[in-house]
Order: sequence, then structure tokens, then C-alpha cells
Amino acid sequence: MGAITLRAVEKWYGDVQVIKGVDLEIQDGEFVIFVGPSGCGKSTLLRMIGGLEETSRGQILIDGNDVTDHPPAKRGLSMVFQSYALYPHMSVAQNMGFSLKTAGAPKAEIDSKVNEAARILKLEPYLDRRPKDLSGGQRQRVAIGRSIVRDPTAFLFDEPLSNLDAALRVEMRYEIAKLSQNLNTTMIYVTHDQIEAMTLADRIVVLEFGTIAQIGTPRELYERPANLFVAQFIGSPKMNILPCTTGDGRFNLEGGRGGDYALSGNAVSVGARPEHISLGEEGEGNCDGTVDVVEYLGADTYVIIDGGPLGQITVRGSSQDPHKPGDRVGLVFDPQWQLFFDADGLAVTA
Repeated sequence: MGAITLRAVEKWYGDVQVIKGVDLEIQDGEFVIFVGPSGCGKSTLLRMIGGLEETSRGQILIDGNDVTDHPPAKRGLSMVFQSYALYPHMSVAQNMGFSLKTAGAPKAEIDSKVNEAARILKLEPYLDRRPKDLSGGQRQRVAIGRSIVRDPTAFLFDEPLSNLDAALRVEMRYEIAKLSQNLNTTMIYVTHDQIEAMTLADRIVVLEFGTIAQIGTPRELYERPANLFVAQFIGSPKMNILPCTTGDGRFNLEGGRGGDYALSGNAVSVGARPEHISLGEEGEGNCDGTVDVVEYLGADTYVIIDGGPLGQITVRGSSQDPHKPGDRVGLVFDPQWQLFFDADGLAVTA
């Protein structure tokens, strides 16, 4: 079992409040990822769960038991850090089994658990090697294996892939996804990388200045953000947000034509993802603009439009997109995916 509950959790450093009354329910076997900008409190919250940071107020429960004042060793959790922290003089097998050895486990049990972890992580050919003989990805797998042998209640990952190059990050994302499927153990993962969050998580917790901005599946956060912060934080390139006025069932863009809408309240901005805007002839669609930059990325092309008073607008096209800088174009928003936000930055629903 690995259900984790946070009840009105706060963290203070003197007069500075870093975590501001967070409530969160994490189910047994769930893969939850904390994301947010630098300084939002995601690593601090993870360390509080692990017992590495004192909880100023509130409660932390694991499987219904209050562990708020328990030291890390009494919480049954295992943490994987950004740094591998492997012993350079020990082999892979010795590094992975060291915690069991210091706990006095029999050699047969240590060997069995190390071999099973090595099988899961595809480290069997490297058990006799030392860390200096491994690649960065292999070292990170050893660090994860060191956690697996302890059979923890839950895994806590603090930006474990940030030291790896782009190719190894892709490889290790796959390894962690398979690990989650195979172990079916609760995992809490901190990252600033949206791709990691979107591809790995069952649910994402978006943090903003020590509070939860929104919790949901990757699809929910991407398609139905609750506010402007989430709308522009999730997704790359970020959502286009354009100022507008609303009334009589229509929205109007400054210098544009706007379009129809069905809302329960008034909005001051409309949002559209780059893939939910298509390009046509000038005078067509919701507004016009001038092609400023064309970014060819192989399968996709991003066309960056100068929308005049509307600002910069990014449109996702195909690799065959014919537009070039200086072209005048019309922008057509897909009405199914238009999102509206009020003066407080909250999503306005139909």
C-alpha cells in the first residue's frame, strides 16, 4: 500500500511561507508529477513528504498513518535525487545492495533483490562494473535500482533526469514508464520538464507560488486548463492568449473580427493552442496578421505571426507549409477548442 495524503500542509522559513496550505490525495499505485516554475515549492513539498524537510503545519499521512513527525527512515519511502550519489569504489551490485547490507539482511536476500532489480532495469551485464565505467543513463538506473531493492511504500523522484543529455532523457523516460507499469508502486516525481510530466504522469499537480493551481490528467490540463497560469505553463509552444471583449454571443478581438461563443459569463481574453489555429487568406477567419518567422522542425512547422495590437501568435502547420516572412494571412480559430478567461484569469465555461 502507498496512499499518501497531505492535509493543509505548510512550510515556513522564518516569516516566509513557501508552501501555503496544500491538500492532496495520492492513491496507491498512482504516478503523480509535481510541475511548476522555479521557486514554486515543488521540490520542497517532495522533501516534506520524504521527511527531509520539517512540516511547519498540517499533516502528512501514509496509508492513513500520521507520519508528520517521523524521521525519513520510519516512513518507508525511497528517494532518487538529481545526483546519482554512487560509491565510486563499489561495484554496481554492491551499490544497489548497500542499504540492505547495512540493515543486516542475509547475503542470499541481498543477492536475490539485487538480481531482480538488475533484471527490471536491464543492468545484469553491468553488475561487476564500477560507476566510472557506466554511462549517465546507466548510473541513474543504478540509483533507481538502489531504491527498488528496499521495496519501498512509494518512490520519490527529484528531477532525476536533469543531468542527462537529450537522447538519454528520452531513454530514461521510457525506463521509468516501464518501471511504473511493472512495479505498480506509488511514485511522486518532480520536474520542470513538461514532456516528462505529460508522458509519464497519471495525474499532474501544477504548483504556483506554494499553492496548487490545478490537478488533473495530462489531457485535462492541456485541453481544459482552469486558469491562465496553467493554460500558458502546460504546452510547448504555449497557448496563444489574445485580449477580447464579449457580448451578445460574440467575442471581438482588437483589430480583428472575433467570432461566436457560448459562455456563462464575460471574458477578457481568448486562448487557442497553436494546433487549433489554421492559416487562410487575409480577411478570412477571426483576425489577420503578418508572417514574422517560420520555424521548420521536420514533421512540424511553427509559423509565428505578428498580430499587430494582438501581439505575437504562434500557429502549428505541416512540414509542407508554404508561408514565408512578410506574407499577410488570415487566422481561423477552431471554435471547438477556443478557451475564454475572465478578468481574474479564471476559465469561463459555457
